[in-house]
Amino acid sequence: MLANLRRLAGYRALIQSLVARDLKARYRGSVLGFFWSFVNPVLLLSIYTFVFTVVMPASRGAALEPYAVFIFCGLLPWTWFTSSVLESATVLVSGGNLIRKVLFPAEVLPIVTVLAGFVHFCLGLLIVAGAIVYFHVDVSLTELLWLPVIILVQMLFTLGLALLVSVITVHFRDMRDLLGNVLQLWFFATPILYPLGNVPERMQPVMKLNPFTHLARAYQEVLFLPGPFTEARSLLIVGAFALALLLIGFAVFERLRDTVPEAG
Repeated sequence: MLANLRRLAGYRALIQSLVARDLKARYRGSVLGFFWSFVNPVLLLSIYTFVFTVVMPASRGAALEPYAVFIFCGLLPWTWFTSSVLESATVLVSGGNLIRKVLFPAEVLPIVTVLAGFVHFCLGLLIVAGAIVYFHVDVSLTELLWLPVIILVQMLFTLGLALLVSVITVHFRDMRDLLGNVLQLWFFATPILYPLGNVPERMQPVMKLNPFTHLARAYQEVLFLPGPFTEARSLLIVGAFALALLLIGFAVFERLRDTVPEAG
């Protein structure tokens, strides 16, 4: 497995080419084209601003205002995560023609899916930055240094899960439908639409077993919430778990690699 991990570094040019192809194909034939990468986050932020300030206003305390920006700080990384995992569920099946070619590294396809989602996430961060400036959110430059670490942890976590999901779905086609329901439940079990402090105290230990609870909290503390960064220790634990998940994902992929072309 370690030899294959080292060999993966030699596919950098292939991965870059496929990521560029994926990004171009996503908006091919649309009027706005790649500009949708900026329009979609702006529309999403506008919708949540309208819903939570006009349709469903509630008392949350001054520390969580503007509330739509608070939500968006967790929703943006969640969108990257869920889109990558869901798309990876079918990427090996849809990329069957490539996989059947001699020496094509099948593990590149779920990796490309995650990296393409990462590009859209980075563009969405520009919208978050604009909202922070517009609403005069007080962001600590010291805490902001944690942002690359948070992104790296999420990258490892998403890659590991994408590798597992992609190769398992080739053999169990019900996985994508199951994933849709699991991810919907996972979303509401993650403090994105609500702060963790609103959860009953007896349930908070259960919530903290969710790795994305700590990722969402980390993004919120760095980009929005006032006060010190409290998620450092939890983030490092999630990072160790994410690295282990990535290695497991590669190991399972290696084990099932030879069955992918036939099953796909």
